Amino acid sequence: MAADFVYTFVASFWVRRETTSVAYRRHPFAVITLFGFLLSMVPAAANAQTVLITGANSGIGLEFTKQYAARGWTVIATHRRSELPATLAELTAKYKTMRIERVDVTDVEQVRALAKRLENVPIDVLINNAGIYNDRGTCAADDDACAGDWTTQNFGKMRYQLLDTILAVNVKGPLLVSEMLFPNVKASKLKKLVAISSSNGSLTGPQAGGGAIFYRSSKAALNRAMQLVAASVKGDGVTVVMLNPGPTLTEHQMYLKGQFKGMLETSFTVGNMIKTIDAVTIADTGKFLRYDGVAEAW
Repeated sequence: MAADFVYTFVASFWVRRETTSVAYRRHPFAVITLFGFLLSMVPAAANAQTVLITGANSGIGLEFTKQYAARGWTVIATHRRSELPATLAELTAKYKTMRIERVDVTDVEQVRALAKRLENVPIDVLINNAGIYNDRGTCAADDDACAGDWTTQNFGKMRYQLLDTILAVNVKGPLLVSEMLFPNVKASKLKKLVAISSSNGSLTGPQAGGGAIFYRSSKAALNRAMQLVAASVKGDGVTVVMLNPGPTLTEHQMYLKGQFKGMLETSFTVGNMIKTIDAVTIADTGKFLRYDGVAEAW
């Protein structure tokens, strides 16, 4: 918008000078110099980049929101709570580049309405982060520290209503958001579409135990779905990657701190994922990568 103003200003200035000064008309380089100077005054506005993050109110999504906002990006942070989460309210007070949107990523009409509100807004990086790992049916909606029930995905104890929810959020959601907002990504400068996956989605990588059947199945399905999306949009110059954040100490998993070696701080894994997102190009489209850019086993 700032760049458009500069163009309009210079054009109108040229017209006025044309009608009042023959001498000025003979020195077109003066206009070029003025034009360049004015553009140099608004580089941040002219080159502003935008990221949209789903599930931005907690965990990995919240850390993405914090780090991109600190970089000066315009951040479109989505959540599905009935009221504005305190975590996002705090960030909007700190950063003027924040835009908060409420949307349930599994609801076609809500996502369509979001796409309508964001019509003509280029999105350089779209991060499909919203996801469900375990059964939080007994957790209060705003209790991010509640770990939930880990047993209802075990064979012999499976609660199939939970399967419907996990597949809807972890597979349908990223597909729906990606498809509805694809014109925004395509219209941007960077053209990057990201899905937060997990090593649990690997069919050939090492797996410990037989639990989390629903979650692991959903991440395998997500990887395949986004791989096919990548093939579909490669001709549009859009890069699609799936990222494994590793074993991360989000609010839901803080009780594991000190119990297992190799648990990663959220700031560390998100910082590395942002570096990887920065680095990937169309040559990487369709790849499943670890947070630091190393290729993961399918």
